[in-house]
Amino acid sequence: MSDLIARAAMDRRLTEIITPTVEDMGFEVVRVRLMTGKQSTLQVMVQRPDGTIEVDECGEISTAISAVLDVEDPILDAYTLEVSSPGIDRPLTRLKDFDLWAGHVARIETEQLIDGRRRFKGTLHGTEGNDVLIEIEDHGESVTIGLQFDWLSDAKLVLTDELIRDVLKGRKDAGEIDETQFDEVETVLNGPDEEKH
Repeated sequence: MSDLIARAAMDRRLTEIITPTVEDMGFEVVRVRLMTGKQSTLQVMVQRPDGTIEVDECGEISTAISAVLDVEDPILDAYTLEVSSPGIDRPLTRLKDFDLWAGHVARIETEQLIDGRRRFKGTLHGTEGNDVLIEIEDHGESVTIGLQFDWLSDAKLVLTDELIRDVLKGRKDAGEIDETQFDEVETVLNGPDEEKH
């Protein structure tokens, strides 16, 4: 089954080269994109299986990937390597991502027109077999449709207050942020409480 980690042939080749190194370090490859232009950039998104990653770990992975790419030398032109976390409004690149992020809003694009459209925005309802379930507005009504994973060309979460809260709560529960940071962000999301007189 295909996935959205790497779409272009070159991206798939690069993914094959770097994945063993990334996995040996205890991380997963989320997405690989080689963007060519005046200055080519190889973007690699990585995370731990629990969805976390630290800045210094990105640096360590970047060093390890660079060493492997220097040996394999798949990219002819000079390029910049960017290793990053997927971010909160992350791309959804594997079928399991749609189950993991069920209940959140996503934007999905398909290769072909489906019922006259290629873009779908709505609440994810997980998967059923190879279908991604998404609740969309259709002529003023909410309907849940199934899109075959193989039809998708792009998918990512939409940044919402609920998504930010859930991600921060997950990080707080994992002990990665303390209560004071969480409270500060809650204040930003909800607006400061009005002072009582």
